[in-house]
Amino acid sequence: MKKLLLLGTAALAALVCQAADIDILDGSAKVSNLNIERSESSLIIDMAIDVTDLRLKSEREVTLTPVLKHNDMSQALPSVIIAGRNRYIRNRRHDVDKTAALYRSGKTSVIPYHAIIPYEDWMMTAELSIGEDLCGCAGTKLMTGADMLTTLDYTPKVFEPEYVYITPVAEAVKIREIHGSAYIDFPVSKTQIFPDYRRNPEELAKIRATIDVVKNDPDTRIVELNIKGYASPEGSYELNEQLAKGRTETLARYVQNLYTLPSDLMKTSWDAEDWAGLIKYVRGSSIENKDAILAVISNETLAPDAREWKLKSTYPDQYRFLLSQVYPSLRHSDYSVRYTVRTYTEVSEIIEVMHTAPQKLSLSELFLVAQSLQPGTPEYNKVFDIAVLMFPADETANLNAAVNALRHGDLDKAEAYLLKAGKSPQADYTRGIIAAKRDDYRTASTLLDAAAGSGLPQAAKALDSLRDMKLIP
Repeated sequence: MKKLLLLGTAALAALVCQAADIDILDGSAKVSNLNIERSESSLIIDMAIDVTDLRLKSEREVTLTPVLKHNDMSQALPSVIIAGRNRYIRNRRHDVDKTAALYRSGKTSVIPYHAIIPYEDWMMTAELSIGEDLCGCAGTKLMTGADMLTTLDYTPKVFEPEYVYITPVAEAVKIREIHGSAYIDFPVSKTQIFPDYRRNPEELAKIRATIDVVKNDPDTRIVELNIKGYASPEGSYELNEQLAKGRTETLARYVQNLYTLPSDLMKTSWDAEDWAGLIKYVRGSSIENKDAILAVISNETLAPDAREWKLKSTYPDQYRFLLSQVYPSLRHSDYSVRYTVRTYTEVSEIIEVMHTAPQKLSLSELFLVAQSLQPGTPEYNKVFDIAVLMFPADETANLNAAVNALRHGDLDKAEAYLLKAGKSPQADYTRGIIAAKRDDYRTASTLLDAAAGSGLPQAAKALDSLRDMKLIP
């Protein structure tokens, strides 16, 4: 997964800043304005050492040495020496420590400290303290100690937003539908079904199989059977309407005679001529005079019989092709079985159904499974893939699938799901996170601000994180 890191750049970045004063030397001095900056290769330490209240006898001196330490690694920084009158004069005369800055006690109030050292990885979380050595005559050590100043933290700042899923609303009643089309062969101008005629055995078997898969399932109950019949456009519209109506009603009686179902479950309708199907075929074909033919068959200002006559008389060759190759497919019966599915509450049972008949599950049931799994695992990811497959137009399913894709770093897949995720605060938030991960911080700020304004707390946290990383103002 791509992570946003705030690392050192060529420009200096102030990463540690100590505002409060720190007492040292048992309160006789203090450190203020501590500021530590880091570039890619250097560490810059600045502070002010206030020694106004420090009084030393003439032969004494104090050496202050900032030290960085982490585990068994340490780095001493240049020292500062504050000396009494005689000691100061002697040190100046003999250059006792050329690397240390020398100051005379009583003559200096605030010592500006500045040091630059090479940055090393172990310093990332090192402690900065200040060592204190008080010496008397002849260099005798009178006191040794140290005071903690601060702990560095150069750990790369990682933008790790929360992943916000939406809990789907449970369906009060789970209603599902299975759809199909059958191409029943009827003798010319007849409405009687002959089960063994031409391809009827296979087509009738399709209808029975669709009904049986629902009727024989103890978890489902059929609530509606719908059959809609279509005739093709050849011949008179009046005759075609009679044929479409009669053949539809005949097929409905055939189904009713096979199953013991309440009569009010059967719904029938018909369309005398399937012009929509003809238009769909021609539009997708490479037939000669395609655009002109489309203009004729799409012209609803003409009566159906007039349209057919114009097509037949103007484009006879194409008409003969359509009559023999396309019109038979326009004589069909579309059917659907509408049914309810019982609610599942046990995770183990939902998982079993998910692998065998996922269409029977609701989004809330699938989400219940996801909550029982470890995020990021293949099983967890599969739940969201199944959810969006079963509910391809559902905003919640698409949003959750987008969030899950984002979680394992597939930004392109997440953006594709978000196209169907609507405009909820959670959707804006997810789009904002993707924008941030693509380094488009202006868009990210706009989207996250909108989500935060809608009351989404995770959006406000993400904005604060981006501001802390100096990625947005």
